Amino acid sequence: MSQPQKGICAEANLHALFLMFNVMEDGENIIRHKLAKVLDIFEHYDEEHYEAMVSGVVAVGTNYWMELYPGLLPNDLAPFPDFSEHDRSAPVVPFDLFIQIRADRADICHAIGIEVCDLLDGNVELVEQVKGFRFLDGRDLTGFVNGTENPKGMKKFEVAIVGDNDPDFAGGSYIHVQRYQHNMEKWNKLAVLEQENIIGRSKDENIEFDSDDRPAFSHTKRTGLKNADGSSMEILRQSMPYGDMKVQGLYFISCAHSPQPFTKMLQSMIVADDDGVYDKFLDYTTPETGAAFFAPSINFIKQHAK
Repeated sequence: MSQPQKGICAEANLHALFLMFNVMEDGENIIRHKLAKVLDIFEHYDEEHYEAMVSGVVAVGTNYWMELYPGLLPNDLAPFPDFSEHDRSAPVVPFDLFIQIRADRADICHAIGIEVCDLLDGNVELVEQVKGFRFLDGRDLTGFVNGTENPKGMKKFEVAIVGDNDPDFAGGSYIHVQRYQHNMEKWNKLAVLEQENIIGRSKDENIEFDSDDRPAFSHTKRTGLKNADGSSMEILRQSMPYGDMKVQGLYFISCAHSPQPFTKMLQSMIVADDDGVYDKFLDYTTPETGAAFFAPSINFIKQHAK
């Protein structure tokens, strides 16, 4: 299989820098060439600062893909799913390029970000930059452990990486990104038991409630979906908290071999079932962006850089 980008299945880091770009003008040949150079920057810092556990991802927006790689289309490429119901929605805010930088040193993330932006300068507009960080023992700012249901070991690659069923794009990954803002004042007014019922697991011990004990509106219930064959729908989450003293939230990132699991989970969260039940966590956090990308293999990016 073609080599996946390191940052897709990398272990959690202490720091991250998430960069969203829009391409300013025609010049796809230049962009293709520069994306390969971004991979070289990642590799250089990984070798020079191996103790920092550097990793990165270069992903192309689904709306921009055909401009950058005309005639080359991943089987399941699709725009970000557009769901809304009552006061719940998933805003669609497409971007042309997404670059994720992660390391166990904040200064290394910053240094890589400077080089990446300098490289792309003149061809793109930096639309959003968000710094992610590890909070306590891997928790979201709501106090609950984040990514508990992530696949482990080699299962990560099975879940997150396109296989031989789409040979031209093997080693790639479908990526969905949402920036959530939490209403921490409202959340912190809840008793711990209320918070646990909304999430579907214990707060301190991080133990998932038995299926029969989880409310139908709990986050784990609404996202713990099954395929037609009874197997679990899975995604690999590479999310991290972000924020300052005024704004706090979660920078949510889903990596998967197909866009379907994320799409089904998001629909289940937002769109109420026949009993009017939706993901009650959305009463306390709001998605402010939503963009879909494809992160090609290293081989694909370098092969099409010329």
